[in-house]
Amino acid sequence: MMTDENSEILLKPLVFRADDYIPEVIKNVLLERGWNRYNEDVQDVADWNLYWRTSAFCMTDHNNVKPWQRLNHHPGTTRLTRKDYLARHLKHMKGIYGASLYAFSPLTYIMPNDYIKFVAEYSREKETLGTKPSYWICKPAELSRGRGIKIFSDLKDLNFDCSTVVQKYISNPFLIAKYKSDLRIYVCVAGFQPLTIYLYQEGLVRFATEKFDLNNLKNKCAHLTNSSVNKTGASYKKNKEGIGCGCKWTLSKFFTYLRNQDVDDLLLWQRINHLVILTILSIAPSVPFASNCFELFGFDILIDNKFKPWLLEVNCSPGLSLDCSSDVSVKRKLIHDIIELMHFKQICLDNTKKKTGEASSHRPHISWTGGDKEKVHESSKPWCKISWAEAKKDKDLETSGQWTNISQFGQKNRIHTLSGYTSHYKESSKILSLLEFQGIVYKTDLSVLQKNVKIFPKEMFMAKPKEKKAKGSLPAAFPKIRNIQTTFKSFHHSPSFESCKKKKNITPNLLSDKGMRPCSRAGDFVLIFPFNEATLAATKNGLDLKKVMHEFQKFVNKQPTPEAEDKTKKT
Repeated sequence: MMTDENSEILLKPLVFRADDYIPEVIKNVLLERGWNRYNEDVQDVADWNLYWRTSAFCMTDHNNVKPWQRLNHHPGTTRLTRKDYLARHLKHMKGIYGASLYAFSPLTYIMPNDYIKFVAEYSREKETLGTKPSYWICKPAELSRGRGIKIFSDLKDLNFDCSTVVQKYISNPFLIAKYKSDLRIYVCVAGFQPLTIYLYQEGLVRFATEKFDLNNLKNKCAHLTNSSVNKTGASYKKNKEGIGCGCKWTLSKFFTYLRNQDVDDLLLWQRINHLVILTILSIAPSVPFASNCFELFGFDILIDNKFKPWLLEVNCSPGLSLDCSSDVSVKRKLIHDIIELMHFKQICLDNTKKKTGEASSHRPHISWTGGDKEKVHESSKPWCKISWAEAKKDKDLETSGQWTNISQFGQKNRIHTLSGYTSHYKESSKILSLLEFQGIVYKTDLSVLQKNVKIFPKEMFMAKPKEKKAKGSLPAAFPKIRNIQTTFKSFHHSPSFESCKKKKNITPNLLSDKGMRPCSRAGDFVLIFPFNEATLAATKNGLDLKKVMHEFQKFVNKQPTPEAEDKTKKT
């Protein structure tokens, strides 16, 4: 609610629903943005806009979701986040599209079913290596945060009592000051039908807090990078040479370090892009359809000493606790940008030309029913509620205006957004305007309103002019590394809600009404799939995986190697 000594305008904020385990940073960010928390004792089940929880939703929740509501999980994504399921899907894709394309996945066996196959591979490797040891890592399929993980070289040390994956241990990791690290890459899948993937430009680098040593496989603080493991280590608070205190860097700091070491950071980031797309493609065809949901994943990626990225695992509900300054700088903005990506505060624009005497026929979706009984007249207030039917009958209403956004000021970071009809009422003493917020229409004194509200011109919300770009390349997903512009055609950021509703199974807040294209960027989230017109077309009526993989292979084959680029420059 916003109150002024000369005016009083009631603004109904967005509402989030959460379970008891939701991280504090999510609640705090939403409250800062002016959201209210859902209270099931006094509010209806349809009154919330976002339901965020750590565990998955059942299909009943997905089936009952309203058009104005969003869930923070897709159905069936345990195929991606459970280690044994992911291993099966990646193995399946390797068999169809070739091991070279999926070479980022370490050799994996699922126990107990693959035990005999693993023993055969272990024996072959022992024979080949002779006295040299081979290294394997054993991970419980359903556990997280480093629990139950064992690294072994001798087969007799392998034991398990649940579904487990055994992977080839990457024994040559890229080290900084002799410390092992991995990358936590944040990925938001805005939809599976059509498939829409965003990669976050910032992230975290997680360090082991003891120096890497293959002679001591039992030292978890030397081999595991999980924060939950290293926070309890003796060296966590020490100022470690080359690393500093704690166990985390920001991703941008890591890439700055690589550039200072003359590493091709752009090539590495491109490979990570490919890894993310190919991993999600492995499960995309099997994910059940559900509208109005999104999901944030945490990809754990290890870089070896040849700067090859390896996928370790994918996390659902990645940890969002704020344990250090790196966490604060990355995770708070991450949540802000997710809300921006979902366009919760976007208001639809009406670009339709109106005939004389008609009000807007393509207004934003509203729940206001109107009628004389609902009309409020209070002479002490410079506004009153009014129905659309009453607005259309108002003879003083000019009809040349357009819908625009009016973004109300807020205390600190509390921002409220409402939309207004810029056609004014012709009165000599006042400038009146129609305003709409959360389905309620207000007839208000615009001159009074302007004391508290800054009005932005409509042009600021229109798509930018299209630029001429080369065909076929991926959007830039890390401009902090290098300034690369997306080569995919410009996307609109403000879809028409009504036009999207007419198209079956389409979530309107992420798609434009022209060509039904996802927005290319929101905050630090950058679209990485679809990455060209062909892959966009291959997702319109279900996912044509063969066509997508064909396009992806074409794109990869066109990418010049660093050596080829050097030769080109010399000639």
